[in-house]
Amino acid sequence: MALHYFHYANGSQTLDNIGTDLADMTAVRKEAVRAFRELLNLTSGQGAWDGDPWKVWVTDQPNAKGKTILVLELSAVTFSGR
Repeated sequence: MALHYFHYANGSQTLDNIGTDLADMTAVRKEAVRAFRELLNLTSGQGAWDGDPWKVWVTDQPNAKGKTILVLELSAVTFSGR
């Protein structure tokens, strides 16, 4: 098992300095999807429609330092006329 640090950006950044102990990349992926889903649910996802990407990224060191292991991004744009 190893510590993985989950960071968030949705107009502002939240950096993880505690970490989550996970066994493998499958567990890291599942936790990243869960964290992203929670981020969307907490904010109703409204800010994602501004075109600025929302992001959850995972590193092997606290405070977004070290190696980036995984990144999930979402950006959405509404086009007029449709």
